[in-house]
Amino acid sequence: MESIDKIQGTFEKKHQDTAKPTVSDAVIKRLPRYHRYLGDLLSDGRLRISSAELSKIMNVTASQIRQDLNCFGGFGQQGYGYNIKYLHSKISELLGVTQGYTAVIAGAGNLGRALAATRMFGRRGVTRLALFDIDEKLVGSEIYGIKVYHIDELYDFCQQNNVSIGVLTVPKEASYKVAMTMARAGVKGIWNFASTELELDHDGVIVENIHLGDSLMKLCYEIKSRDEEGDNGED
Repeated sequence: MESIDKIQGTFEKKHQDTAKPTVSDAVIKRLPRYHRYLGDLLSDGRLRISSAELSKIMNVTASQIRQDLNCFGGFGQQGYGYNIKYLHSKISELLGVTQGYTAVIAGAGNLGRALAATRMFGRRGVTRLALFDIDEKLVGSEIYGIKVYHIDELYDFCQQNNVSIGVLTVPKEASYKVAMTMARAGVKGIWNFASTELELDHDGVIVENIHLGDSLMKLCYEIKSRDEEGDNGED
């Protein structure tokens, strides 16, 4: 039987020989799910898995899994399946987990504190460097081990520390100004929780607008629809 190293070498060559493709948003949105499920499998001590087995776990067809991974050159071998550790590491690379990105959080209110507390960033290779706020009572303190600076220090801090990601949890009235400060300081991406659709007049900055309320309303709609279907089915 072929060794893991030989199989991995086959994967590497196939991946390297494939030109970088144009990948759809739908595939990109599924990559974090692959990363999460494969991470769970690794924690359980699994070494390999077939697309059919992975499809049952993720509730995605085996064909879809193969198509998604083939967008990046493919990582499996017929008759063997996927080397879970290798596939997880390659998806980590694709998602930038290994790039050493850094982040700051603007807004030390309830949501900012919650994001300071979560281990989500570290698990995805992002280091939180600082919090920023206008409240003088908070400035100079630490929240979950992260120092709070005054918002007026945001530009200099981001520029001097080559910050990759800015997280916005400020009121929506202040979101554009704070985001532009980050962008002008060289921040590459902004994760916006400010309850507004943010568009910046600055090239090269990627904005991900997050609307937690939209997700809650979608859930409410689905519950309501199911309840109405149940009512219509009664005798």
